[in-house]
Amino acid sequence: MFEFKFADIGEGIHEGKLLEWLVKEGDTIENGDSLFLVETDKVNAEIPSPLAGKVVDLKGSVGDIIKVGDVVVVIDDSSSSSVLENETPPEASVEAQAEEKGAAVVGEITVSNDVIPSFHKQETATAHKEKKKVLATPVARKMAKDLGVDITLVAGSGTNGRVMKKDIQEVAGSKPQEAVASPVSPAGASHTAPALSRDFKGLVEEVELSPVRRSISNAMAVSKQNIPHAVMMDEFDVTDLVVFRKEAKVAAETKGIKLSYLPFVIKALSIALKEYPVFNSVYDKANEKVIYKKFYNVGIATDTDRGLLVPVIKGVDHLSILDIAENLNSLVTKARDHTISLEELGEGTFSVTNYGAIGSLFGTPIIKFPEVAILGIGKIIRKPVFADNGEVVARHFMPISLGIDHRIIDGADAGRFANRLKELLANPKLLLMS
Repeated sequence: MFEFKFADIGEGIHEGKLLEWLVKEGDTIENGDSLFLVETDKVNAEIPSPLAGKVVDLKGSVGDIIKVGDVVVVIDDSSSSSVLENETPPEASVEAQAEEKGAAVVGEITVSNDVIPSFHKQETATAHKEKKKVLATPVARKMAKDLGVDITLVAGSGTNGRVMKKDIQEVAGSKPQEAVASPVSPAGASHTAPALSRDFKGLVEEVELSPVRRSISNAMAVSKQNIPHAVMMDEFDVTDLVVFRKEAKVAAETKGIKLSYLPFVIKALSIALKEYPVFNSVYDKANEKVIYKKFYNVGIATDTDRGLLVPVIKGVDHLSILDIAENLNSLVTKARDHTISLEELGEGTFSVTNYGAIGSLFGTPIIKFPEVAILGIGKIIRKPVFADNGEVVARHFMPISLGIDHRIIDGADAGRFANRLKELLANPKLLLMS
């Protein structure tokens, strides 16, 4: 017998909600057949079987919360009469084998202790660093790099000693960057709602947060706690863009591509981010350094029935406007259909939120930590303005809100960045020359 445990599928996911059984007791399955569908705080995922056999027992019911390490399915693989366990999850085995090449479960990352010099002087008798294999989730590796923690010196608390986010946070917790780890309440503050008087008994409803909403809640708290936000607002005259997009929309439709205004904004960002690199950076608070990223991945805040997700379009500086539109449509559809992968939600360097899609004009967007800026765009409206000759003419305007990390970006920087975007969007043909 083989006890299949819910394994760590990456990105620090430690629990999920059992949405659907894809097998039933008595079914004969092959290696790789999907066993069940689970909802995590980031994605819905079908979990495959690591071996062939007969399903003997299903542990749990649809709607149950299962944690990493819980036995979910018992499989008779005819290998032995005794019970065996998947002590090393298939995902962990794949990751361990790929460690030396810098690969992870959801993609390839560079493994190096030299990315950011360590600010945490670990007490160790080892005078030199020895390379060793370390089981860790991709998000834990990234956090270790951002915080300057040597991951080979961290004791993992996950399955088979896998290093988790909380382990990295604990190592860095005594240093100035500790606020990154988790939101800390002000002294005396309480997270418990005050008790209602008897007059309101029976007139309230308690609803537990979904995994996605919990993730959003924590991310927003971390961002606001760590980043001193400042927001500048403006209106871009996009009259020529409206005309240009109307013409290009027809050509895009012949290729089966839906062309909104957002791909033009993303293309303009790909240009402006190169010219003003601080907007495509990360602030290393512990070492008081700015880490400039030479790749340009734009995340798009997407409204779904599970909450806000941020799929990421990778390498926007190498894509045409139609390429961006095609990628955008695909990712948004996946996010709303619950088929998006963890890889498609990670590695963003700058984010955009389009509250114009629901008819809003202005907002104060929250920066996606650890990024340092976010662009909010509102609904394009037609307004009367005075022309140079004194006549009143109708022009189209796009409201924008640019949120910045005021620790490393000043208002003047934001103004120059916004003016460059304004120039590019006011003259859309400039986007084609990039």
